[in-house]
Amino acid sequence: MRCKKTISVLIAMLLNGSMVFAQSVDPVIMTVNGKPVLRSEFEYSYNKNNSDGVIDKKSVDEYVDLFVNYKLKVEAALDAHLDTMKSYQNEFASYRDQQIKPSIITDSDIENEARHIYNETQQRIDSHGGIVKVAHILLRLNQRVSQEKDVTAKLRIDSIYRALLNGADFAQLAKKYSDDKESAANGGELPWLQYGQTFPEFEKQAFALQKGQMSKPFMSPVGYHIILMKDKRNFFPYDSLRADIIKFIEQRGIREKIINARLDSISKTEHVTVSDVLAKKTQEMESEDSSLKYLIKEYHDGLLLYEISNRTVWSKAATDEDALSKYFKKNKKKYKWEQPRFKGIAFHTKYKDNLKAVKKILRKTDFSEWSDVLKKVFNKDNIRIRVDKGIFKMGDNLLVDNLVFKQNKSYTPIADYPYDDVFGKKLKSPENISDVRQMVVNDYQEYLEKGWVETLRKKYPVSVNHSVLATVNKH
Repeated sequence: MRCKKTISVLIAMLLNGSMVFAQSVDPVIMTVNGKPVLRSEFEYSYNKNNSDGVIDKKSVDEYVDLFVNYKLKVEAALDAHLDTMKSYQNEFASYRDQQIKPSIITDSDIENEARHIYNETQQRIDSHGGIVKVAHILLRLNQRVSQEKDVTAKLRIDSIYRALLNGADFAQLAKKYSDDKESAANGGELPWLQYGQTFPEFEKQAFALQKGQMSKPFMSPVGYHIILMKDKRNFFPYDSLRADIIKFIEQRGIREKIINARLDSISKTEHVTVSDVLAKKTQEMESEDSSLKYLIKEYHDGLLLYEISNRTVWSKAATDEDALSKYFKKNKKKYKWEQPRFKGIAFHTKYKDNLKAVKKILRKTDFSEWSDVLKKVFNKDNIRIRVDKGIFKMGDNLLVDNLVFKQNKSYTPIADYPYDDVFGKKLKSPENISDVRQMVVNDYQEYLEKGWVETLRKKYPVSVNHSVLATVNKH
């Protein structure tokens, strides 16, 4: 009895142990709005955002809050049904397909296509005499040339031909006399040729020669030639061209055509849509590769995060002028400058009388329109003035330093624009929000973000399993 009891207890322990082990392979590290998040997903995100190239690395504990906030925003997007938008679904499907579609075919499919392209090319080329390696001497002649020049060129090419018959070196004469300078530098030698690559008159002569033979002088649309047959053969073997054919397949979009053809074939065979085929393939690949699963999920959630953040924070902070103004007034002390600024322009002119004209126009114009007005009045036909507009502190502009802040006494005028001046006013602190707009927008975004996250924390329950968190990257 004791033996049986011991065995039964052992079996129970093993069974329980196996269950615990199976459950702990990838335990739940947290739940967000009742949805479990596995340790593997957290690790994927943590490791990706804290790799060696990241400057502001976070500890696991520091990263938890960032990850939770990310998940909360995705929940808000799902509650807003942003995942049902057609634009979202199309963009997500496009990205998913980029990851999945290449797996629809194999390397052997590409290899078969490369072989097919090679075989067709080989048959076509070899049926027309293979390929030839020739050298030529060209005396270039315009088709509308006078009879006198034609006769002169004919006499000259005949003279070269006679020299060749008498034993002159073809390569040396090509270098000296040929008007095809690119091939002349190589003794007149051309790349391997096949039918259809050059003029019919040239090909007729070239493919009629045997190795070592030389043609008589003949004429093509570009002038007089003499050809020397260096070599001829059937098309190159597959292995010597394979890399170039594969490159051709990639550059011409042939891989994509093969994939699409395979998808169409599968969808017709299984009586489903191409989208269904890709969705099924996605599930299969995700079950085998967690990194791929989380990469696709990251894009799925990232698109939602972008859209909800833009609606809730970014767009509002950039366009809600009333809210920005109120925020600026409430926090105006925050935007005081440690040193004065100059709000205006530093300008350089070709003509002295433009100095007063510029100031006269600007006195009647709002600061925001200064650049456009000056460009329209002074630089419509030619560049008469050069302008640097902004809110300058010491060190931002040499002319402003010299004339406004009374520093940089060694300032030297620009050679082509010898007359210069400044126009504007010196400020101890910002006059209005436009003077520090980008800073206010950035701060208001942070303010909205913080308030939004606080709201989400209250709306969606979050529970973190700290014992599992302690095993991140250690199991």
